[in-house]
Amino acid sequence: MTLTVGVIAVQGDVSEHEAAIRRAAHNHDVDPTVREIRTTGEVPDCDVLLMPGGESTTISRLLQKQGIDAEIRSHVEAGNPLFATCAGLIVASRNPKDDRVRSLDLLDISIDRNAFGRQRDSFETQLRVDGLEAPFPSVFIRAPLIDTVGSDVEVLAEYDGSPVAVQEGPVVGTSFHPELTSDTRLHGLALFDTDRS
Repeated sequence: MTLTVGVIAVQGDVSEHEAAIRRAAHNHDVDPTVREIRTTGEVPDCDVLLMPGGESTTISRLLQKQGIDAEIRSHVEAGNPLFATCAGLIVASRNPKDDRVRSLDLLDISIDRNAFGRQRDSFETQLRVDGLEAPFPSVFIRAPLIDTVGSDVEVLAEYDGSPVAVQEGPVVGTSFHPELTSDTRLHGLALFDTDRS
């Protein structure tokens, strides 16, 4: 099976996700073509998309400037998977609670940005994630907290009582950075598993 994977590459930790995608695809017997998306016209050729972490205000501004934002919305409206992590989650949220972030309005959630503290407050923990048999090693770096979820949003994982991984339709979002571990199960769950709801 072949698949075209687009990594939104206007800003953020792109190479780490590309490596994780290739490993996850191999584990799912998928032969991926991985593209770095920086300009309009490339998203429609992608089967699945990934929006990495980085700086959410910068990412959202560049997506709008390049016209990629509308293409991402169309991709999701067509039922195609999108995996959004950390700053990508903020941009995908309906309410990032920051006027500088131009929301894609793809996940019916609100966000408390940097709720887990600054860079020095980064940590790693093992999380139970719906759809995964064993706990997932989760790296939190200046992570956003999901403080409200809509009725159509499924909470996949929580930390200290707050959602940190969610799914709505074909969109999966995490507060943490799954690409910073060798565990590719979340990339597989979000992008390659065909039995996802």
